Amino acid sequence: MSGFEFIFSLFGLILGLALAEGLGGLARALKASHRVRIGWPTALLGLFVSGDVVTFWMYGWSLRDLLPLSWPVLFGGFLVTAIYFVAASLVFPDDPEEWSDLGAYFDKHYRKVLGGILLCNIVLLAAVAALATFPPLDARNIMVTWSFFPVAALAIAARDRRIICACLIWLIALYPLSAVWH
Repeated sequence: MSGFEFIFSLFGLILGLALAEGLGGLARALKASHRVRIGWPTALLGLFVSGDVVTFWMYGWSLRDLLPLSWPVLFGGFLVTAIYFVAASLVFPDDPEEWSDLGAYFDKHYRKVLGGILLCNIVLLAAVAALATFPPLDARNIMVTWSFFPVAALAIAARDRRIICACLIWLIALYPLSAVWH
């Protein structure tokens, strides 16, 4: 087993659990949808978190030859993936039927979720800069990479769900855009 395989067995496990937690929350909410209104903000937040977890997983793979097997890498990776897990677990309530409208639940938790995801992306960008090269300031990276940070910060600061939803739509659109714009 290589050092990367050892490191990523932990990261992959926690990221997989984060995805399962988010999908499990969605499944519980859908099962209760006859009594609970899910709403666009919650749905968009769940989609965004899932997309970001998958993107982080892909970045981990792309850094596989650069990640040294060390205590700081293992513990730092654990902290970041743990934040992803907690963020994913906060998107949907444990018991959706306790909420008649998930909009109130969203209002209570979206800042924690987005703040955790923003922190994970700051750590990821710092790791990429330290291990590889800082992403250049070309048109693609300004749009796909650098726009993430101010838009996520705006979503955290905003109180108007329309602004938050617009930010989430932008952030979600970055994933397919990065796949087709090379």
